[in-house]
Amino acid sequence: MAYFVSLTADEAASTVGQLRIEQRLTVALRRGQQPVGVDSAGPPVVLVLTESGVGGPRRLQFLGVRARHNIVGPVDRSITIEPLRECMQTIYWEGPVGNLLDRLPKGLASDADRDAPRGAVGECDRDVWSAVEGLLREGHPELGPLLDWLLAQANQVVFDDSPADQSWQEQQDATRTVVRIAGFPPSAVAAWDRPPGRDDPYLAGVIPQPPEHSLIEHDIRAAGVAFDMAAQLANEPGARCHIHVLRDNEGRQLEIANVNAIGVEHRTGTDMLYYYQPTESFVLVQYKRIDPVKRFTLVDARLRSQLTRLEKVASLSRSAQGPDDWRLAGDPCFLKLAYWPQSDSGLQVDGLAPGMYLPVSYVRLLLEDACTGDDEQRHLGYPQVARHIVNTQFIELVRNGLAGTVGVTRDQLLDLVIERTAAGSSMVVAIESSRESAKARHQRAHSRKRNTKPYTQLTFAQPTLFDGEVTG
Repeated sequence: MAYFVSLTADEAASTVGQLRIEQRLTVALRRGQQPVGVDSAGPPVVLVLTESGVGGPRRLQFLGVRARHNIVGPVDRSITIEPLRECMQTIYWEGPVGNLLDRLPKGLASDADRDAPRGAVGECDRDVWSAVEGLLREGHPELGPLLDWLLAQANQVVFDDSPADQSWQEQQDATRTVVRIAGFPPSAVAAWDRPPGRDDPYLAGVIPQPPEHSLIEHDIRAAGVAFDMAAQLANEPGARCHIHVLRDNEGRQLEIANVNAIGVEHRTGTDMLYYYQPTESFVLVQYKRIDPVKRFTLVDARLRSQLTRLEKVASLSRSAQGPDDWRLAGDPCFLKLAYWPQSDSGLQVDGLAPGMYLPVSYVRLLLEDACTGDDEQRHLGYPQVARHIVNTQFIELVRNGLAGTVGVTRDQLLDLVIERTAAGSSMVVAIESSRESAKARHQRAHSRKRNTKPYTQLTFAQPTLFDGEVTG
């Protein structure tokens, strides 16, 4: 269901400036008006119209996606629009020559006028939305990338049980997790469509936010050089690597490399590795899928060997040399026992797969306890584990520097990535660079303000490695 939100001149004067900062809007529906879910009526795209003076012609001011609907009380309902982006072009809904209503077919024009009541929220069907979208793309082709970006979030891909989709689910969750750890807007990686090849990395399908809505200039030649992931994987036949770089205007940079070194049929799962360069610290998470109904998995020889490899990774860490090196424990490696509910089709762009994070040393204790079974057969999951770390707790531990290794160099990190990909893992590797102090990082992590600061998003990719330079 596509929506029209019409703001009066007074409402626009008091809110437009704030909307440009927050990039999010919650509006009340009319009494008795019920939110409509995603169905044949069309995508949950929102067009925000504002009056040019009291009772004057309205222009298209913002475009967005209905992220969710809210129950305010027994009767009242509202919708939250996120992401919300400003339309940089002057496009009138009515009034001046060339307005959208006059350009619509006569039958649809009256329907569209009815569906966009002044000072209220209205809905339109698929026919009206398709006609309006067509006019926007035809008359304002520069809006095309923004529409593509928004529609990819409005029409989210529904994953199936194929090996490729399951692998992409894990890589998606890892990508969203590192973005949240680093404190960049979740919308930066929310727009996605299936890549051309089933062996391609998840990042190959990410649709970046259009540059004109990033608000800051960038030099594409300066990004991705430090990571040098492509050159490091040059000797891996058939490997695929995509790199996305996020930068804010305070000098922080997050480089995310997504590597699939072998075909999907032979992969052993997904690893997430987040490295914070100022403290030379990383955490590594190995994904393990559990049954979405039973919510546990069988502990087999393969899982035990994976634990041994993770313990080897943990041995790279050295002792703390100063206050910034202190960690809660010596566990930089975790299992994430994750599941994807079959009915999970929500529109939350920052949603993470439900699951439990288990430090490796904790898993070892669990596998020696009767709670997981006996030597003949052991299981690991929700029925067996009384205590575990959830998504939000894990993210807080890492972003505050309370979990991870101490004193691991980038060379050691890249050697680890090569080793893990050679063993068959898909890798989502993120390196965060920053000039902020430990205190400033802590204050940013605990700020109650939503992160809507401008950022630049750059993409580097090569279909296969390696026959030349990485191209953007």
